[in-house]
Amino acid sequence: MRALQVRELLPDHRGAALADLPVPEPGPGEVRVRVRAASVNFPDLLMTRGDYQLKPELPFVSGLEFAGEVDALGEGVTGWQVGDAVAGGNRFGAMAEYCAVPATSLRAKPERLSWEEAAAYPVAYLTAYVALVRCARIEPGEWVLVHGAAGGVGLAAIDLAKALGARVIAVASSAGKRDAIARLYAPDAVIDGAPGFREAVKELTRGAGADVIFDPVGGDLFDESTRCIAFGGRLLVVGFASGRIPEISANMPLIKGFSVVGVRAGEYGRRFPARGVENVAAVDTLVAEGKIRPHVHATLDLADWRQGFAMLERREVVGKVVLRP
Repeated sequence: MRALQVRELLPDHRGAALADLPVPEPGPGEVRVRVRAASVNFPDLLMTRGDYQLKPELPFVSGLEFAGEVDALGEGVTGWQVGDAVAGGNRFGAMAEYCAVPATSLRAKPERLSWEEAAAYPVAYLTAYVALVRCARIEPGEWVLVHGAAGGVGLAAIDLAKALGARVIAVASSAGKRDAIARLYAPDAVIDGAPGFREAVKELTRGAGADVIFDPVGGDLFDESTRCIAFGGRLLVVGFASGRIPEISANMPLIKGFSVVGVRAGEYGRRFPARGVENVAAVDTLVAEGKIRPHVHATLDLADWRQGFAMLERREVVGKVVLRP
């Protein structure tokens, strides 16, 4: 089978290449999936050079999330049949024609979604749900500020926050991205993330500040966010796409009465399995009801994976890039 295999951890993804590998056999409790689409996530890029917190043993196949059809069942698997259309997330292995994953990591592919859309939603929307519902406990009418709003996770946060009745301010770095976000998801406001954005946030919220700030970027955006968060607000640390992990003095949340909350959606589900099942079910219900829908920026053949990775690195993607094995 064709697969994107990482053999060495090197800059510029030089240790990754297409390879012809044996089709994996599902072990006990596993399901083999014929992958129809696999989406590209920023951690996929980081893992090729060893810069992500998860460091699989070399060599490994890239890819966090996918959609496809059940191809074979491992020993002890119940609830799935060969031919079932599924979507899922795994720590790696999705960028291949076949992947073997724990049966518990799969969910039925939503009928409303194409293969590409189904591959684009599991990780992003689960992250958004854990962040906004479990960690921030947002309420209808609250102001939610979303950084990195054009990315897959950022767009998911906008989409979900609106579905939950929040008022959303989307932050994006270019006019083209801001126009696309406004057209696709119609948040209450779309603003530039250039230094000084806090003034726009304060004006929109009538001086109160944002109740919830969703930050997958870090760096300078995080620093300035502490200046426009509401008293009692929740600043969600989702990632550091800027490349700089920010620091904060403890007197800031003390004086302004806000919380800084780390978000790890996958780990949340592992720590609290029952809630993890509830999270997935809640997201899938919103998809089935047509209240949320992922956006696919581009679909490429697996052979063009470098082009897809480069799109993310150049920060030109609005939504998700999807690869077809």
